[in-house]
Amino acid sequence: MIHKHPHLIGREHRTPVTPGTGGRHVELPDDLLREASRRLGIIALLGAVLWIIGSLMIHVAFKLMYGEPRWLTFQTPDLVALISSAVSFLLYLYTRRSQRSPSFILDLGFGFLIFTSVALGLIWHWWPDQTNAVVPTLTWIGVLVLMFAAIIPSPPRKTLLVGLVAVSMGPLGMYLAKVRGAWDYGSNLNLFVMHYPDYLLVGVAVVVSHVVLKLGRQVTKARELGSYQVGELLGQGGMGQVYRATHRMLARPAAIKLIRPETLAADPAARELAIKRFHREAEVAAKLRSPHTVALYDFGQTEDQTLYFVMELLEGMNLERLVREHGPVPANRVIYILVQVCDSLEEAHVLGLVHRDIKPANIHIGRLGLRHDFVKVLDFGLVKQVKGPSSESSLATEIGGTPGTPDYMAPEMTMGEEVDRRADLYALGCVAYFLLTGKLVFEAANVFHMIARHLNDTPVAPSARAGIAIPAELEHVVLGCLEKQPDRRPQSATELRQALCAIEHDRWTQEHAAGWWAWLGEA
Repeated sequence: MIHKHPHLIGREHRTPVTPGTGGRHVELPDDLLREASRRLGIIALLGAVLWIIGSLMIHVAFKLMYGEPRWLTFQTPDLVALISSAVSFLLYLYTRRSQRSPSFILDLGFGFLIFTSVALGLIWHWWPDQTNAVVPTLTWIGVLVLMFAAIIPSPPRKTLLVGLVAVSMGPLGMYLAKVRGAWDYGSNLNLFVMHYPDYLLVGVAVVVSHVVLKLGRQVTKARELGSYQVGELLGQGGMGQVYRATHRMLARPAAIKLIRPETLAADPAARELAIKRFHREAEVAAKLRSPHTVALYDFGQTEDQTLYFVMELLEGMNLERLVREHGPVPANRVIYILVQVCDSLEEAHVLGLVHRDIKPANIHIGRLGLRHDFVKVLDFGLVKQVKGPSSESSLATEIGGTPGTPDYMAPEMTMGEEVDRRADLYALGCVAYFLLTGKLVFEAANVFHMIARHLNDTPVAPSARAGIAIPAELEHVVLGCLEKQPDRRPQSATELRQALCAIEHDRWTQEHAAGWWAWLGEA
């Protein structure tokens, strides 16, 4: 079984529907339902605490107000409170640890509401009323029904049905008190006379439920981009957010990257220019067909000028996470990964594109069909065309100043010089170094120190940093990529790929890859 990690890129989930609708109503985003399930967990935890505190305070009140001689005696209401506290805490744990869909958890929450209402109804009417007075009373059951309507998106009809069942537990507890001989309240009509305030709150809860559901649907509609329905948030960075999405007709999962207009430029004219560059560069990036380049399905602009990329949804993890969680990567596996990255860069470079931000976080590894350790290079939507001289900057420069990440940035990029495909090969050498050693090429106190080290310092051989043997040929290739002068590096991804394939080593095979991912799935 493959263990799935989100990165642009997320875990497969069925598109959720509004709880209890059976799919007949407008679907709500998964992240909204998941947030509602987290709020349910908080309410359950609060209930677990309040049951214990409330039970103790009843004993204290009886002692202070009535001088009750049995105030330290464990009674039936204490048992009910103890059980209710335990159930509440278990629900809290379930909302935090369960892998079930948010819709299922929220439906479970309605069952919890009815269970809690039964307990409240029993305790509320447990002790005898010496006056047999029937006074209309608002109980905690009504308050709880109103609270659930506010935190759980639900169709008004379902809120009405569950609410009526829940508040009817008050009259039921009152009736059981009469059966036990604790209370003679007279006519059974008094059951509903005493609890009509709770029934009125059910009506308020229906209105609240309608408002909450309507707001959720407005969010859903606002998240519709072209033919795609936006779902849960997968990640975010300085340029925008990445969401899981589904094509409404094809039901094809995808990842959508949003770039808000305020991140482009403050000046309207500059912002308009950035949007034009976005369309031009996205059109070029969409032409990339290498299987090792993340597929760009679509791109566009919303009414509020938010830019978006629609990309394939992948399963697995990026190289940053691979090393951080599992340590340095064996040399033969590093070669296997780098060759695939070269395949992606070869096509881009032939088309005159430079990625400019090759780093472990932008290289994904996982499963594609029956193949394991399949590499995908990400973020080719923010590339720069280098066919011929141009005074225009790329969208990446327009949005983020100097594109790239200082830890993996070629010296010529840090100097603001014109860059070409060899800058990507320098960055790929830094990635290889990180994979082999688990460390950056250079350690630095800050960004400026890092840039200075890439400009001036000679990197230590990977084998000296890793403390293990690394094939001399691989080490030579990696250090060649890290040369300060572009002319001394491999001159193309094709040349680098050939040098990697020529290294004598024990090959990393699909059997090795499948075994590693199977081990990860069992860990």
